Amino acid sequence: MIDNIGSIVVTVVVVAITIFVIVVIARSVRIIPQAYAGVIERLGRYHKTLSPGLNLLVPFIDRLRPLVDLRETVVSFPPQPVITEDNLVVSIDTVVYFQVTDARAATYEIANYLGAVEQLTTTTLRNVVGGLNLEEALTSRDNINGQLRIVLDEATGKWGIRVSRVELKAIDPPLSIQDSMEKQMRAERDRRALILTAEGTKQSAILTAEGQRQAAILEAEGQAKAAVLRAQGEAEAILTVFDAIHKGDPDSKLLAYQYLQTLPQLAQGDANKLWIIPSELTEALKGIGRAFGPGGAPADESRPAPQS
Repeated sequence: MIDNIGSIVVTVVVVAITIFVIVVIARSVRIIPQAYAGVIERLGRYHKTLSPGLNLLVPFIDRLRPLVDLRETVVSFPPQPVITEDNLVVSIDTVVYFQVTDARAATYEIANYLGAVEQLTTTTLRNVVGGLNLEEALTSRDNINGQLRIVLDEATGKWGIRVSRVELKAIDPPLSIQDSMEKQMRAERDRRALILTAEGTKQSAILTAEGQRQAAILEAEGQAKAAVLRAQGEAEAILTVFDAIHKGDPDSKLLAYQYLQTLPQLAQGDANKLWIIPSELTEALKGIGRAFGPGGAPADESRPAPQS
């Protein structure tokens, strides 16, 4: 009986020691994931910051605080009403990109760094936009983003946080202002359309006039070249006929016959009311008379001409 009780006690002690050893080992070993950091407190005071991987702690003396995420965090804050310089209330959505760079400062310097970043963003946004009118606020997003980032980065530096970017997702003016802006934009588009239409009409008229001018110039040049070519052709024809006549040595009978052939052409045309008979025609007719007179003898040149 006594032996059984002793063996039971020994078994209980062995089990207790085994459980204690397991607990000690479990509390002594900590595995930190990548992109996280662990803050160790020894007897309630900050001791060190654990890096990713396997780490050993002193059981019951060291305590591991909740892990701190070291990755860049993107936080979108709800729309905030902001009053501009011209007393208009606009709703602005903000997105902040920040990253914890010092786990110890993020743990001990600020109780809730996420809420602090949101409140600081809202306050800074109201200060920056409050010095701008609506038109400047709508057209100066890059300037507003830069000012917010600089102020937030300086204020959160002591918390172990680095603000990399601040973006304004949307700036929504009041509905009445939106209607006025739409009407203004519509009027501006109509004005630009009219200007473009007038400019197109003007360019079309200019091009049409230029085309007509070029066409007139080309037509005049063509007519001038045609006249020159006709004159050259007529001159060459006259020279050719003149050379042929001189080479053929025509007599008076042939010349008189050619005069007679030309007379019908003088009467052509409705506007020919007056005939001008060249003096050579009279001589030609005399030659014809002598040539075709009785006996073919030439007429008596001494006979006086009849009086008209």
